[in-house]
Amino acid sequence: MPAVGGIPAGGVPGREYPGKLTPFVTVTCIIAAMGGLIFGYDIGISGGVTSMDPFLKKFFPSVYRKKHENSSTNQYCQYDSETLTMFTSSLYLAALLSSIVASTVTRKFGRKLSMLFGGVLFCAGAILNGFAQAVWMLIVGRMLLGFGIGFANQSVPLYLSEMAPYKFRGALNIGFQLSITVGILIANVLNYFFAKIKGGWGWRLSLGGAMVPALIITVGSLVLPDTPNSMIERGKHDEAKEKLIRIRGVEDVEEEFSDLVAASEASQLVEHPWRNLLQRKYRPHLSMAILIPFFQQLTGINVIMFYAPVLFDTIGFGSDAALMSAVITGIVNVGATMVSIYGVDKWGRRFLFLQGGIQMLICQGVVTAAIAAKFGVDGNPGELPKWYAIVVVLFICIYVAGFAWSWGPLGWLVPSEIFPLEIRSAAQSVNVSVNMIFTFIIAQAFLAMLCHMKFGLFLFFAFFVLVMTIFVYFFLPETKGIPIEEMGRVWKTHWYWSRFVSTEDEHPNVQMGMAATEGIKNV
Repeated sequence: MPAVGGIPAGGVPGREYPGKLTPFVTVTCIIAAMGGLIFGYDIGISGGVTSMDPFLKKFFPSVYRKKHENSSTNQYCQYDSETLTMFTSSLYLAALLSSIVASTVTRKFGRKLSMLFGGVLFCAGAILNGFAQAVWMLIVGRMLLGFGIGFANQSVPLYLSEMAPYKFRGALNIGFQLSITVGILIANVLNYFFAKIKGGWGWRLSLGGAMVPALIITVGSLVLPDTPNSMIERGKHDEAKEKLIRIRGVEDVEEEFSDLVAASEASQLVEHPWRNLLQRKYRPHLSMAILIPFFQQLTGINVIMFYAPVLFDTIGFGSDAALMSAVITGIVNVGATMVSIYGVDKWGRRFLFLQGGIQMLICQGVVTAAIAAKFGVDGNPGELPKWYAIVVVLFICIYVAGFAWSWGPLGWLVPSEIFPLEIRSAAQSVNVSVNMIFTFIIAQAFLAMLCHMKFGLFLFFAFFVLVMTIFVYFFLPETKGIPIEEMGRVWKTHWYWSRFVSTEDEHPNVQMGMAATEGIKNV
């Protein structure tokens, strides 16, 4: 049996396409990656706004009263409100629905159009939320934001994986996650300052400010070129070849181009990509499309990032301190994502997954102990010493760093690079849909879970971090440095997944490449 993880050292043997990291492709990927800003901004802004008193007083008065009643000393339960969590989590239900529609748009009309839809819908939601006068306006606005995020999250990771040279695919794709973290940080900083505006209307600026990242992705989608893969899929072969020459910065693109054409021809034969996903040979791909986003959400990271201000306020910090603590975790998030950009194509995906998982597991244990020691089961901490607050924030920051260089970026990168073209859009929709289903469930259930499970909630997430780290060790092959159209070979050489994929099941362009290689040897 090969080493656990599934492929020989040095990666899968195969061809290497010529190409370099050109300024054109770098700028293109940076602009496209900014599609992550809308997702990140929303994650950061919603938690901060729900801790602002004027916002709670206007839309959720029962939560406001509970928060300020001296008789209620149970800190675990002060924000427990189904309506409040519906405000936050309705977005993810909408994103789930739109990601399914986005699959067809992305496949038939290109990645750019999906990105454009994402920006326009998100912008409409931001306007409605900024001018909201009633809870229904907030929730409809959130749903429009969700439709926008569903389109963007479906198309941007695919766009980046297809545009990037395979040797730099990891770093360029993680630009999407970097944009998410930058969006979270910007939102946290704005919340901190907008909360201080006299008159209590700062929350409107926080919610309406989502128009800015929405306009960035909208304008960006209009100026970006389409990917060669997408052009070939829609029959534009000559344009695709010209674009591939410009993207790779070399004239010799015949081998890569012929592989892309072969992949496209194979994908055209697939009439029902959704049904195709259920075939035995796609079992590894479907498993990863479901399990990676499932585990990503059950790290507990969205609990920290959605509700960081609420969480810090709940564990005894004042509102200002809570928002500032969220800013600190946002800075850590951005910095650690930079580490991933540097190391993903150098150290590999598996190393970062495993190291980050162990780091998060340790931190969750320490945070559980710290909260249990001071809050117990009744949620009344009494007077909290300063050193205690520092310890909690420190270990939450170390936890955030572990996520930000492992499961955060790799949860989007790995699924977007392992799917063959004929199922790529459908499989990416499964990936986004599973992500949004569990984001919705966690967002909707978190405050109630915190109220009932208390500090045990962190142990709940720690259990899943342990399970997913074991899963990566045994079942996830290394995909570093492998051309996206040759990715099928990682399953063929894996100790477990090879039983589902036979040589006949390999992608046609891979078989053609093997035949060509044999022909050269015989000359």
